[in-house]
Amino acid sequence: MPASPAATDEAPWRAGLHCARALLVPGLVLQAAALALVLSWYFLPAAHDVFTRLAVWRTAGGYLFSALASALCGGVLPFLYLRLNPATRAANPWPLLFFYTFFWAWKGAEVDLWYRTLAHVFGNATTPATIIPKVLADQFGFNPLYAAPAGNLIYAWKDAGFHWAPVAADLRAGRWYARRVLPVLLTVWALWIPVVCCVYALPAALQIPLFNVVLCFWSLLFAHLLARQSRGEI
Repeated sequence: MPASPAATDEAPWRAGLHCARALLVPGLVLQAAALALVLSWYFLPAAHDVFTRLAVWRTAGGYLFSALASALCGGVLPFLYLRLNPATRAANPWPLLFFYTFFWAWKGAEVDLWYRTLAHVFGNATTPATIIPKVLADQFGFNPLYAAPAGNLIYAWKDAGFHWAPVAADLRAGRWYARRVLPVLLTVWALWIPVVCCVYALPAALQIPLFNVVLCFWSLLFAHLLARQSRGEI
């Protein structure tokens, strides 16, 4: 999740470490869920029917499937959790549902395009020789150069009441990337590198479905964390 404009001004590595510690348990759950799904594909024949159906839907639906599934898993479900939780209801009015839905629909189609691009460049094999360069390109190319900064700007715009002036002022304040993006990247690298290893260990038709399943776990766990923070429990 991108940081808000109110992110701390402490050293980026300290901010990232603090966030990673707060999300340690949810992150381990997410990683375990991703690994369990990959192992189920390879070693649990009873799960093949479910995976095969998901692969058929993904292939037939194309970018539309990716957009709709990501909107549901990353936007609608976590928003409903926050909206229905009394501790976070006031900070999540119903109009924000449209923001989260459209943002994650766009991200779903974007991630689908990215996975297709990586498959075109590196192939569709599920061997370490293919997985490793995909992970490196994903986490140390696409993410720091585009995904993390763009996501941070969009969430900052949302947190500023959908006004660009505060976001532009924050950009002009200097060291924006170090203050806003780098702490998020440090957390993402700690928690998501094992997850994307799992994603690229699956056949191409199953990568977006796994991404969406894990995204749903992550978004709901992150929403739960926000709810606990608002109650002062962490």
